[in-house]
Amino acid sequence: MSQFSISITQLRDMMLVAGYDEVVERLWTPGTVVDTHTHPFDVNALMVDGEMTLAVEGRAPRLLRAGDTFQLAAHVPHAERYGPQGATYWVARRAVAPDSGG
Repeated sequence: MSQFSISITQLRDMMLVAGYDEVVERLWTPGTVVDTHTHPFDVNALMVDGEMTLAVEGRAPRLLRAGDTFQLAAHVPHAERYGPQGATYWVARRAVAPDSGG
């Protein structure tokens, strides 16, 4: 499926060594919108197909296409909008302690 020089298995091996807990493939249907939310884990992802717009609190929205990467720290509010062909990305996740609010 991937036109990249790295496979999801190779990415998984690299990310596990780097301290991530898992690597999963996320498939999104065309036009999906995910309103502002957070995750209890850090994210390091590689877009492999389609496109998405990632809106992170306090920053201009970013259009991501195949070959682009993105990172998000745990508990950072963000929203996602997927393009007309949907999107696929491989994402490494690393669990962190709950946000105690200071």
